[in-house]
Amino acid sequence: MTGKQKIESAFSKNGTPEIPAVICYEGIYIRDHWDQLTDCPWWYQYSPDIEHQLKWRRDVINRTGQDWFYLPFFYSKEEQKNIVIEINSDGIFQTDKRSGYRHRLTKPTVAGWSESGGLHSYRPKRLIDSFKELDDYIYISPEFDPKHSIADGRNDLALMLMDEFHYLYPICHVSSPLWHTYGIWGFEGMMTMIIEKPELVKYACEKFLIQSIRSVQQCAMLGAKGIWIEECFTDMISPKAFEEINVPVVTNLVDEIRKTGMKSIYYYCGNPAGKWDSLFAVNADAISLEESKKGFTIDIDEVVDRSQGKCTVLGNLDAINLLPKCSEDELRVEISRQIQAGRRNNGRFIMSIGSPVTPNTTVERVKLYCDIVHELG
Repeated sequence: MTGKQKIESAFSKNGTPEIPAVICYEGIYIRDHWDQLTDCPWWYQYSPDIEHQLKWRRDVINRTGQDWFYLPFFYSKEEQKNIVIEINSDGIFQTDKRSGYRHRLTKPTVAGWSESGGLHSYRPKRLIDSFKELDDYIYISPEFDPKHSIADGRNDLALMLMDEFHYLYPICHVSSPLWHTYGIWGFEGMMTMIIEKPELVKYACEKFLIQSIRSVQQCAMLGAKGIWIEECFTDMISPKAFEEINVPVVTNLVDEIRKTGMKSIYYYCGNPAGKWDSLFAVNADAISLEESKKGFTIDIDEVVDRSQGKCTVLGNLDAINLLPKCSEDELRVEISRQIQAGRRNNGRFIMSIGSPVTPNTTVERVKLYCDIVHELG
């Protein structure tokens, strides 16, 4: 079976006879391992030259060995003609010949995030605390056509990647509506607003739901088959608030993904204690959880026991300690254990890791992980 066939089968009611291997947050992995993954200059990732984009993405896909890949939007044909990369003694710049605007490019580095929650440090200058301010801040255009997202060449790169890697499963990412509110209020503000002004939070979530649904429709037009729904920090709110504020909007988002013919993968970040029923109530096609850490335990056998074949389960191999540090035999034992758990979920299982690949994990280890899954699965 091809990787795409394995994942499609894993989403089916009958499950898959061959287990697929994936990693989560491919973008973080690429950012932290660029020089190991490709010989291309780092600025290729910003290049409007489609051959540059194909070259580095081809390297990443081939050197990683997983069964899905992230499907990107690209520059319009007008942008492809008029945006250029300039390299000189002052640095590397992206220049728009139409306007003359010149933007200095810098190589992405590990910043703004840590496994212990480095994003907590973000704080807006002030809290938006009224419905009117939210209406002004979260603008929803009355005119929206998802076809516009691929007009004029925006899908050129996606089409070429899907043609070359037709045997892999293309996915895109969206954020859950409640997780979107972090961008308005930051961590402390988000937590405070959920307690003090839940109706305002619900209103913000409904507006962000519209944006998320539009993103989903655009991804469907691009050619994606699956949508990864990211959600962070909601393990820190009460089960009641989670059920009343978050479950309805995520359920609606999942329904809209299903209407497009795509599959939904709900990645709930954090401790699921007290929220298990709510997590399955959103009716996502698949659920993905972190590995055990931060003082809580998430065992894949318990996830399968709770799922009982109702949805596809993604593995949660320890990406922080086990993947980079254990012996090959230990890695093989844990992968085998997770696969056996997945087979108890009627074969509705995709082997994955619980968190992004860490910077100190080599590309060779990630490839070994994928190879072992393909061997044992």
